[in-house]
This record gives sequence, structure tokens and C-alpha cells, in this order.
Amino acid sequence: MRQADWLETVTYHRAIGVIRAPELTLGFHMAQAVAQAGMALIEIAWNSEQAATLVAQLREALPHCKIGVGTVVTVDQLHAALAAGAQFCFCPHVNLDIIHTAVARKMAIIPGALSPTEIVSAWQAGASSVKIFPVEMMGGSQYIQSLQGPLGHIPLIPTGGVSLENAADLIAAGATGVGLSSYLFPKQALQLRDWFAVSRRTEQLLERLNAYRYG
Repeated sequence: MRQADWLETVTYHRAIGVIRAPELTLGFHMAQAVAQAGMALIEIAWNSEQAATLVAQLREALPHCKIGVGTVVTVDQLHAALAAGAQFCFCPHVNLDIIHTAVARKMAIIPGALSPTEIVSAWQAGASSVKIFPVEMMGGSQYIQSLQGPLGHIPLIPTGGVSLENAADLIAAGATGVGLSSYLFPKQALQLRDWFAVSRRTEQLLERLNAYRYG
């Protein structure tokens, strides 16, 4: 997915569902639950040996969704994700080799940053947008708003502590999109395999963000 396509897609949908699952079947059901509720951007954390298989399966099962990866920390992991069919990539840090490789392969790349120096460095290196993590530890929407003056030209996607209660505030403060994991997939729902609860939480989130489509 090219940078322009990524920005158009995330600006429209606003939310990315982040799936962290140690087991393949669990991850598949998590993705299906949010997709059925209308989530179109799904990120698979690269934290298990099953991640590549899950990406490939979801690309086939959910053709209406964009399936990407997260927690990518090496170029080798990026190559494996590309081979599996990943359409975008989130990193927890700024790694110039990963950014340059993704740009060369025309893949949307969203490195993680926190300080203004890190954010600008990632953007100047070719990032498609910049992940702000962990946003709640830095003041949430107030921090995003404070960045708009000098860095308003850089599309920011906060993650870490994003929920139904603060997602709209982050978008209103200037964020291009938001990434959510624990809010969409609470421990009890996963333990009970309560996919209706997951879908309902996703619907509530998307209903609240609907007013912010295309800003």
C-alpha cells in the first residue's frame, strides 16, 4: 500500500484494530469479530511464529480489510511480513533500515516515536505516518494537540491506552487515526470467546468516530 493510499484509508476509517494473539485460531477469531463490526484496518502483532500464517489467512478471508503487521523490529521480520502479504507495517521504534526497506518496497511504514525529534526523524526518513506510543503516558489528547503547532504537517497515529472514552478526543486534537488493542479485546471476552462483546465494542467505537471521517 503506497503512502498516499495509506493516508486516504486511515483518514477515512480512523481506527486500527491491533491483534496480539499467541495462537493462530484465537487471532483469526479476533480479526473476524472486529471485521464483522466494520473495522477495515487490522494489525497483526509480530509476536509469535504464527503471525505470517495469520496475515496470509486473513488476506484471503477478509478481502475487504487491509491487513498489516506491528511490533516489527528487524528488516528480516519486515521481509517475512511482505512475503506473507502484509499491506502496512507498524514499528515500536525508529529504525532507518526498516523505513528505507519499506519505502523501497512501496509499503506503508509507521514507525513508533514519542519526542518531537524522533517524530521528525521518522517523517524525514520516509515514514507514511508516525505512531505515537504510549500516548496516554504523555498526556493523551493534550500531547497530540501540543504537537500540532510545529508538527501539524506530520500525520500522527497514537496508540497505548486508546479507548472508547478518549479515541474521539485524540482525533479532534489532530490525530490522523488511532490504534486500539486492549479496549477491543478485554481479557474476559477473550477467555470466554465472547466475540459478540468484541464486535459490540468495535461498533461503539466506530459509531463514535464516524463523525471524524475525512476530518
